[in-house]
Amino acid sequence: MLYTNSFCPFSSFTLSLFCISACMFHNHWGEWNDSQLQPTIQKLMKGYNRYLRPNFNEGPVEIGMSLDIASIDAISEINMDYTATIFLRQRWRDSRLVFPGNESVSLDGRLVSLLWIPDTFIPDSKRSFLHDVTVENRLIRIFSNGTVLYALRITATIACNMDLTKYPMDRQVCTLQLESWGYNLQDVVFYWTRGNDSVKGLNTLRLAQYSIETYYTSVSEAVYETGQYPKLVLHFALRRNVLFFILETYVPSILLVVLSWVSFWISQSSVPARTCIGVTTVLTMTTLMMGARTSLPNANCFIKAIDVYLGICFTFIFGALLEYAFAHFYTMQNQTIEDLHRDLLKEFIESNGNSSIPFVRSTQPKQSVAISSTAEEPTERSENGDAMSDTGPKEKVSGQGCGLSAVKDASRRAASAFTVENPHNIDRHARTVFPTAFLFVNILYWLYYLFF
Repeated sequence: MLYTNSFCPFSSFTLSLFCISACMFHNHWGEWNDSQLQPTIQKLMKGYNRYLRPNFNEGPVEIGMSLDIASIDAISEINMDYTATIFLRQRWRDSRLVFPGNESVSLDGRLVSLLWIPDTFIPDSKRSFLHDVTVENRLIRIFSNGTVLYALRITATIACNMDLTKYPMDRQVCTLQLESWGYNLQDVVFYWTRGNDSVKGLNTLRLAQYSIETYYTSVSEAVYETGQYPKLVLHFALRRNVLFFILETYVPSILLVVLSWVSFWISQSSVPARTCIGVTTVLTMTTLMMGARTSLPNANCFIKAIDVYLGICFTFIFGALLEYAFAHFYTMQNQTIEDLHRDLLKEFIESNGNSSIPFVRSTQPKQSVAISSTAEEPTERSENGDAMSDTGPKEKVSGQGCGLSAVKDASRRAASAFTVENPHNIDRHARTVFPTAFLFVNILYWLYYLFF
């Protein structure tokens, strides 16, 4: 090799540090030798066992934690997680590293392999990595009283259980948990170095859809089958910004509902125009509903607030289409009856000289058309004569027909309940009922999802 161990023992401090770097990069096995270390570190490492924790057999090691949240890159409702880049700083005291003086020694991050470090991990992490550009983002600093500062920069995708029933007026509470993997409470104890002030950066974060309302820290224990382990938790509440969804989903939905009401002012005889408005608004609303669900999990357990509102709008739009179907049906029915009356009257006028007397009863209740002629009096006299001659038999027939006439009267009354004398009143009432009902439902909707 180009550099050998005989090159290192210079008394100069600068050359000593250079020797450390040169020997580290050109040592065949990539391991550290005593002669490759700065004299102070060489003394500290003599007899140091990195496989034993500090205060071994003397009590647990107290490890203080602090966090800097550099960024929250993405929050996914589909995967129910968030991705954050954090600076994690851990402090503990190792009596084996005490040296004289009041100064601190900053070491190369690659020297971490020579020291004992906590086995801290994030239990809810799905994916994580340590940044390594241009070198691994680690920091090791040893203070004269034996305190070790170990900092690193990591990016992790962490699970966050979300309740989307009030989406997009929802408020989510996510956590960042830190636990010890192998050391239980008898070995290590975690604590926040400055309470809630141990977490920095959340107040200055700017997120696309959320704003951070509050955050706080807590200390707890993680209980597993293998024992009890220390646990630190950062809780932070996220409030979704609803303005984006109002402009993207709610306002177009309201406009589609109002557009469907335009058909109430169009003549019922304009069948293509009213049908086109109804079908177009229904299809557009269906497309809007499908687009609103693409960015959300397809879970049957969540009936989201936006789904409820889109369902309400779709109901009103479809109701406007059905309103025209009913109005058109009754219009055609009344027109058929009027045409029948007109035809019968025309036939009577043409056959005025005949002795027969046509009598027509309308399908509408309490409406009948009686047509008389000059032959009315002889007919009445003949009918009176027949009635006088056949009084007995007719009384029997009328008695037998009482039940049948009662059934006919009941059917006529039932039919009259579903009969509309003026179909144009359907549109007139719809112009008031539909907007009033939609306004009332909107008031209930926003009161419930914003304040309850």
